[in-house]
Amino acid sequence: MELAGQSGTPIAILRVSRWRMKRGPRYLIAGILSVISPALILSSGSSPPPDERGAAAAPSPPPPAEPAIFGEGIISTGDYESHPAFTPDAKTIYFLKDTPDFSFWTIVVSTFKDGRWGTLEVAPFSGRYSDADPFITADGSKFFFISNRPVDGHMDGKQKGDLDIWMMERTPSGWSEPKSVAAPVNSPGNEWFPTLSATGTIYFGSDRDGGRGRTDLYRCRLVDGKYAEAENLGDAVNTRFEEFEPLIAPDESYLIFMTGRPGGSGGFDLFYSLNVNGVWTKAQGLGGKINSPGNELSPKVSPDGRRFYFTSTRGFGAAPLDHRLSFQELSKKLNSPGNGLGDIYEVDFSALNLRP
Repeated sequence: MELAGQSGTPIAILRVSRWRMKRGPRYLIAGILSVISPALILSSGSSPPPDERGAAAAPSPPPPAEPAIFGEGIISTGDYESHPAFTPDAKTIYFLKDTPDFSFWTIVVSTFKDGRWGTLEVAPFSGRYSDADPFITADGSKFFFISNRPVDGHMDGKQKGDLDIWMMERTPSGWSEPKSVAAPVNSPGNEWFPTLSATGTIYFGSDRDGGRGRTDLYRCRLVDGKYAEAENLGDAVNTRFEEFEPLIAPDESYLIFMTGRPGGSGGFDLFYSLNVNGVWTKAQGLGGKINSPGNELSPKVSPDGRRFYFTSTRGFGAAPLDHRLSFQELSKKLNSPGNGLGDIYEVDFSALNLRP
């Protein structure tokens, strides 16, 4: 059964190929998985790579007090764009170009130079398989993303039936070859949207067995260089409904995530929970005009902590128009940001007003 949000867009359209993939038989093939040791993961307190030491952050005006489309005409264009991730100097952005039905995602990249974002290019490691959810550690040394690409060159180049978390390391010549992250982070189910705390704890979503709903949020602590077993974040965060895309604060003081639970503003909304003395508070919807009758997803914070980024499918048709559109006006709206496909928005982080 396909449920629809208040915008009228079937929820399944947004997530059908990504988070509601058919869960057919799964086969564990010993000895073929190429994995990385979590001991390689550096905390955000590590030294930045040589090419980013001393680099000044990209100049920018003060963050907007209310959500505004980011990089209109270059980053947000009227295509389905989502899931931004910045290098520590904020001069390079990686984000997704998605098909309108959200069934295929490609990571693209742009560099800020001479006061503007440059021409987009497909990231060197993307473009063949569905790749999504980029996350760069605060020291710039690691790049995480999810993909359905085959593991270690097996499966004759065919895409996997599920999504795994992958990682690359920064090298003098760019990013290393992607490696699949070891269990217990990845599982026979789907994993998505990895974000890391300053201590190296990885937070992510998964539809693995044993959750409270079809999809839950988890974390794996980094203990003595190895990931401990995955911990479900519990009833204050997870419900019998669906939870996705956890953004964890560097100090783990807050968690912002996407959910389809009742009580929101539309289809999927962004909620938050605070860590009070080691206990997550009951999650509640974000303020600051973040949520809308459309779908909100992919929460991110700028490297300096001042700006909050998210993706929204809010569109011009959600509210009554003040005049009859001509064909030229209609065509322009349908092919511009705000057309109801995904756009990347930014807002002053203080507008979120996070409180228990």
